Amino acid sequence: MTKNGKVRLIPLGGIGEIGKNMMVVELNNEIIVIDAGVMFPEDDMLGVDLVIPDTSYLVENAHRVKGVFLTHGHEDHIGAVPYLLRQLNVPVYGTKLTLALLRVKLAEFGLERTTQLREVKAGDQVKLGNFEIEFIHVNHSIADVVALALHTPLGTIVYCSDFKFDQTPIDGKVADFYKFAEMGRKGVLCLLSDSTNAERPGYTESERVVGETLMQIFSKAEGRVLVATFASNIHRLQQIFDAAQKHGRKVCVTGRSMVNVVEIAVELGYLSIPEGILVDLAKIDSLSAEQVVIITTGSQGEPMSALTRIAMAEHKKLEICPGDTVIISATPIPGNERSVGNIINQLFKEGAHVIYEPHLGIHTSGHAKQEELKLLLNLCKPTYFIPIHGEHRMLIKHAELAEVTGVPKENIFIAEIGQPIEFTAKGVTAGEKVPSGQVFVDGLGVGDVGNIVLRDRKQMSTDGVFIVVVTLDKKTGKIIAGPDIVSRGFVYVRESEELMEEARKKVKDAIENCEGNSVKEWGVLKSCIRDVLTQYLYSKTKRRPMILPIIMEV
Repeated sequence: MTKNGKVRLIPLGGIGEIGKNMMVVELNNEIIVIDAGVMFPEDDMLGVDLVIPDTSYLVENAHRVKGVFLTHGHEDHIGAVPYLLRQLNVPVYGTKLTLALLRVKLAEFGLERTTQLREVKAGDQVKLGNFEIEFIHVNHSIADVVALALHTPLGTIVYCSDFKFDQTPIDGKVADFYKFAEMGRKGVLCLLSDSTNAERPGYTESERVVGETLMQIFSKAEGRVLVATFASNIHRLQQIFDAAQKHGRKVCVTGRSMVNVVEIAVELGYLSIPEGILVDLAKIDSLSAEQVVIITTGSQGEPMSALTRIAMAEHKKLEICPGDTVIISATPIPGNERSVGNIINQLFKEGAHVIYEPHLGIHTSGHAKQEELKLLLNLCKPTYFIPIHGEHRMLIKHAELAEVTGVPKENIFIAEIGQPIEFTAKGVTAGEKVPSGQVFVDGLGVGDVGNIVLRDRKQMSTDGVFIVVVTLDKKTGKIIAGPDIVSRGFVYVRESEELMEEARKKVKDAIENCEGNSVKEWGVLKSCIRDVLTQYLYSKTKRRPMILPIIMEV
């Protein structure tokens, strides 16, 4: 293979953050996209539903984009695909389960009939334009996960996003160590690898450990057992069904996403449910408590999830009974600790026995820890290394692991979103930054909420809003009516009549003090009112509400 041409790697998400994973790969004049995920909003993103990558660079170069390749079916890897496909008409490649989960999302957007879905499996190779892509099986907390090997004229690039090396996986399919070693023997130009657990020493425990713990808990539980876990963790669901069957319990499933995933997994053969064990939620009251297992969503304390509604006595068909055993089979995602803690507290108040501590073996991560990360590095023996999928400190720790395994420090790159890393026969350089960043999804709006809107929402949420309504004579500029004041989230008007009356006087004075034609210039007049009130209200309350002057002419 001749070493010519240029390969560019452009991260549009998933670098320095957990979520909205997207990597753009350019070979000569063609582009492929690896993953298109969402990120859930942080606390200061008030009203925002989702955060997706800025794909304006891809839209500008739509004629060069050949396809989208998905590593697995988690939201942070497929959630933004429908938004991307609204703007690009390209084929999407993924494994059977990944595409099945994607179809549900595409149907919500009305895109299921217009999208070209191309099913692949581990071991397959796809030639698309100048690209040759090979799919390699790895383990994770969802089935049908693949790493990608991109065979280019400059060498092989291995993209191993979410993964772990489970020696005893539930489905019996261990990661393809042989393929990684084979590529390492032939030569890997660059390895991009999951950094989520780069701070954690040792090996990630096998999913099978969770199954053994569930068996023990089920054997001792005297009442109903409720298990909250991620809907996508099909191997976890399989072990819950297995434990229920062994201990003579029936299983019902609640939560929209959980019901959808169970139906899809059963239909595709990823989930094997013994006949007669799955019962409808409506029939649960006819069973004794020791015969019941309930699988539910809500392991992250989501406000509208089934577990939250059950804990708060807001679920239509289920409520917590004293003696219930509730298993939170997940670790809170950073930022969710408080909401999860609130749900656990409420469950205890309702009389449930709650098992949630990670050290009890009720959950194991889907991401590789340090020894597995080093193993992948040693198998691939890459010339260059780029840590991905992690916050900045995780990327730094992963870079240190790479250096320990023998990758030269100068060959390790901590990437930035929008910053291309360019490979040529002469070496590696940083390219000119491309448009990138965050796009906020709020309801049906995509990108119409920006930092200014979020700033306004934050100001209103902390200090409230102060609305001033004044009616002026069109000819003379004199006040005909008002100023009337409406306050929301600032002070209670009836208890602050003196403050409001003084504020009205300040507004009148501000209007009368405007000289010449300034009173007819609404922009100038509003600015005068806003400045006067901001200074006055802060001096009296030490708060800065959003001030909205409304001027009408008659």
